[in-house]
Amino acid sequence: MAVRKIKPITPGQRNKVMSSFETITTDRPEKSLLAPKKKSGGRNNTGKMTMRYRGGGHKQRYRVIDFKRDKFDVKGEVKTIEYDPNRSARIALVEYADGEKRYIIAPAGLKVGQEVVNGTGAAPEIGNALYMKDIPLGTIVHNIELNPRQGGKLARSAGTYAQLTAKDGKWAILKMPSGEVRMVLASCIASIGAVSNSDHSLEVSGKAGRKRWLGRRPRVRGVVMNPVDHPMGGGEGRSSGGHPRSRKGLPAKGYKTRSKKKITGKFIIEKRKK
Repeated sequence: MAVRKIKPITPGQRNKVMSSFETITTDRPEKSLLAPKKKSGGRNNTGKMTMRYRGGGHKQRYRVIDFKRDKFDVKGEVKTIEYDPNRSARIALVEYADGEKRYIIAPAGLKVGQEVVNGTGAAPEIGNALYMKDIPLGTIVHNIELNPRQGGKLARSAGTYAQLTAKDGKWAILKMPSGEVRMVLASCIASIGAVSNSDHSLEVSGKAGRKRWLGRRPRVRGVVMNPVDHPMGGGEGRSSGGHPRSRKGLPAKGYKTRSKKKITGKFIIEKRKK
């Protein structure tokens, strides 16, 4: 993966840094795995705006991703590595021996023509999906299930991964991308390797219009609002609005909002680093 800096021919390109797209092999998605994607513009069923700063954007079609990786002991071949407008990671089209095609999250290093397998008989190699109990200690994994047969929920965005550090009975202990150490059932499935497109965090949009293409409208700072609209609003001139807090009055910048009564808190061995 690599990024390239655009020559400053126009003002919008002066600071633009974008992906080189060198790993992508086709620009035509598999039609059978496309679904319509409806946009709400941040409105609910009555038309009221419930999420601000959303709307517009380019029309997109959803790619149906196989997060469960539940086609066991059938060999699949990677046909293409593709761009997905719905996520930061790249996706891979896998065609299995019985002719079925599925999209998976593409790990870093996955190549076209490579063989991938899911299940207990699979080797712990990049692209394969195994039960946590069958994965060797120290292995880098992504697309991790929280509950068996639920489908991967953790470490799915570009460049992320978790490390399997220990096993204790029916539990596997993972170090998460945030630094959190937590327990997951060893009967959950995870994919081997780190997620592709690790340079995504280095990209710079260069202009406000690219955010509009992605469906993001301009965000208004609380400090420039009136007192009726935001706790940090009001004041004479360019006065900053006291203690940083959200529109609802919750303190920002380090205030913990996770409930102490949350039932899944018992699975966290070490909290994420500040």
